[in-house]
Amino acid sequence: MQDDKALEQRPLWVFGYASLMWNPGFPVAETTLATLAGFHRSFCMSSIHHRGTVEKPGLVLALDPAERTSCTGLALRVEEGSEAATVGYLRERELISSAYVERLVPVDLQNGTTVTALTYVVDRTHEQYVAHLTLEEQAQIIARAHGGRGPNTEYLWNTFAHLSELGIEDPDLGWLSERVRGLSGVD
Repeated sequence: MQDDKALEQRPLWVFGYASLMWNPGFPVAETTLATLAGFHRSFCMSSIHHRGTVEKPGLVLALDPAERTSCTGLALRVEEGSEAATVGYLRERELISSAYVERLVPVDLQNGTTVTALTYVVDRTHEQYVAHLTLEEQAQIIARAHGGRGPNTEYLWNTFAHLSELGIEDPDLGWLSERVRGLSGVD
């Protein structure tokens, strides 16, 4: 059962570091760059629903805890009055297999203020946690996987494109984007 502290947050902020940046799926009143300390963005979760199948898993990004790291993404302020619906929607979307854990975390906004934001971090004890893969292994998986929400390549390329548009550098995603384009025969 989820902790309902998220429902009490006013305003409700959501920290997006991957697909929530380009496809939030809920009413957003404000968007700003934000940084979460103590976690990094990583293709460390096997995807058996959205970007892969049980037979041929894909990979999705997750927030993986690590000392002396941080992840820059977007803080999305939920439109007033939409908090409960947004939390329900995010739980349905993000907790489909219990590989993510819902957390309220402090994020530093671009303007220097800190807010508490709802986000989803990887459960390192879950069977879908696969942090041991090399970048080449990740590329091979992403290039070939397809799930209920479409090709794994689309997820990678959309996330990398949005990070680039926002001026957020992620060298691993840059390398993966180019390598997967080569494996997929896309220029």
